[in-house]
Amino acid sequence: MKAAVLTGLEEIEIIDKPDPVLKDENDVLMKVNAVGVCGSDIHYYKTGRIGDQIIHYPFQIGHEFVATVTEIGKNITRIKPGDVVAVDPAIYCGECDQCLQDRKHTCRKLVFLGNPDEHEGCLAEYLVLPEICCFPMGENADLDCGVLVEPLSIGNYAASFIKNLDVKTVGILGAGPIGLSVLLNLREYDVDRVYMTDKLDYRVENAKTSGALWAGNPDKTDVAVEIQSKEPLLLDAVFECCGQQEAINQAMQILKPGGHLILVGIPEVDVIQFNIHDMRRKEITFHNVRRQNECMDSTMNFISKNKDVTALITHKYKMDDIVNAFELVSSYGDGVIKAVIEFD
Repeated sequence: MKAAVLTGLEEIEIIDKPDPVLKDENDVLMKVNAVGVCGSDIHYYKTGRIGDQIIHYPFQIGHEFVATVTEIGKNITRIKPGDVVAVDPAIYCGECDQCLQDRKHTCRKLVFLGNPDEHEGCLAEYLVLPEICCFPMGENADLDCGVLVEPLSIGNYAASFIKNLDVKTVGILGAGPIGLSVLLNLREYDVDRVYMTDKLDYRVENAKTSGALWAGNPDKTDVAVEIQSKEPLLLDAVFECCGQQEAINQAMQILKPGGHLILVGIPEVDVIQFNIHDMRRKEITFHNVRRQNECMDSTMNFISKNKDVTALITHKYKMDDIVNAFELVSSYGDGVIKAVIEFD
């Protein structure tokens, strides 16, 4: 089979590899249909690492994908060959204290696709995973919807942090795929006004058309002043979705006392800072978002009612053109939001 592997910084090669085979009675062999290019993939592409997770070349990345089942193990009961499945790229043990406390996303033995020293990614024609990772999409499955289930599930999980809070005003800092996924999932909650920021003008405009009441570029306007002029009492909650120190500083400025800061973005640096005086005086509550926690089914249900989410996909490439796809996303070229690699 063909597979795409990182061979160095900003270097990808298409190589031939043996077809994978079932090794366990709970395994599923699937043919990959489409793969989304994620911001974390770009981290690995550009820097070779995320924190202490360091690439050892060559390495096969990728974790957002939809696939068609071709063969199943003897113990498989939920799916059958021919099923189109959305895939949760997190493989949990189901036995540790975290799993037993319904925290499978922080499983002590968690293995994640496309992470160094964990599991090879999905940028290949075929892949084998446990049945627990596979979620059937039913007849007439839309592949665009399928490839978006994983990133939208992160937005789903992040948005759920305000479920039991009295939140009417929200900020989302970063209008890329994850920020927009949060925005779209906020449709499920009684939020009155959403304010968004991004340093790319086309994403600012996209945020406005996607449902934000106001959106602005922090390089061109003082977003804290602008938002405070519209919300004198400041915001109930802020989702930081770009992993930037500057955005974290802005979040502290625009949060009201007793507000909630939900950290979703992945910083490229190892250490970020918070103004302890703002934190203390405002008594800010922090929530860290670790991917998603058992949100695949609810996300698929959300997508079934909101087909317009496929507008997140702005560019499609074939596997042979994967380098151009990664270059486009890493350079924020041509108005890209989500680029997808399609397999024949």
